[in-house]
Parts: sequence; C-alpha cells; structure tokens
Amino acid sequence: MTPPPARTAEQRKKDTLHRLEHDEDAWVATAGEDGGAPYLVPLSFVWDGATLLIATPAASPTGRNLVATGKARIGIGPTRDVVIIEGVVRAVTPEDLPEEDAEIFAGKTGFDPRRLTTRYLYFNVLPQRVQAWREENELQGRELMREGVWLVAD
Repeated sequence: MTPPPARTAEQRKKDTLHRLEHDEDAWVATAGEDGGAPYLVPLSFVWDGATLLIATPAASPTGRNLVATGKARIGIGPTRDVVIIEGVVRAVTPEDLPEEDAEIFAGKTGFDPRRLTTRYLYFNVLPQRVQAWREENELQGRELMREGVWLVAD
C-alpha cells in the first residue's frame, strides 16, 4: 500500500496543534537522575497553547522522576500519526495550581486529582522539541520545534 504524500511542515504543525488541543491522553516517559530504567505511563493532559498540564501521584516513579530531573518525553497519537514532545517540567502542588487550571483539567480529562486521598502533583511541561510524522516519507523534516522555538511560522 502506498502511503499518502508527505505533508508540508505547515500542515504538520497545524495537525500537531489540533492534536494537542483535542486529544486528552498521552504516553509519558521519564527516567531517574541516576540514569535508571525509563518509566512509561499513560496520562491525561490539557494543552493551554504553550504547555501541557499533566498530573500523577507525587510518590509514583513518574512523579519522583519528574521532580528529580525536570524532563519528560511524551508521545501523542497512534504510531502512524505520532507527535513526540521533549520538554522541561515544573511541578505544581494542587494548592498552587490556579483554580481555573484545575477546573479545566478536571473538565477535559474527567479526572480531578484534588478529590483523591493520594497526594498528586500537577506538572507543566514546556515543549523544547516537537516532532511529528505519519509514514517513512515524513521522517525527513519531522522536527517542528527545536530549543523551544517553532521552526515553522504560523
């Protein structure tokens, strides 16, 4: 089967932003400071136009790794239409997260960590590198953001 023609960089960015605005789940990969084994979990997210907001138990391997390293790698979408984000992470306690942001997160994801007895942290993920591709013909030019700057104009 012949894949569809490769998208332009502009179309890939548009498709990526649509996915960020409309999807709600992602695979989040982290690793410990000591270079230990990577840890991969599915988490819900909200995109505010600049950062992703995720939440996970503070004591979980993901929560500990995010606090320790301030780094995450995130995969969104199926393998034949994937967006990969590498970002820097800032932890936010439920008490310090603006109420509006917590309500938006709970409304979009159907999940409200503030209501649980397990201690959760929220994490803002600021993308530093974004890649997107569907098929082999889109591997070249898959990088859409580098060092936090979009490579394609709006």
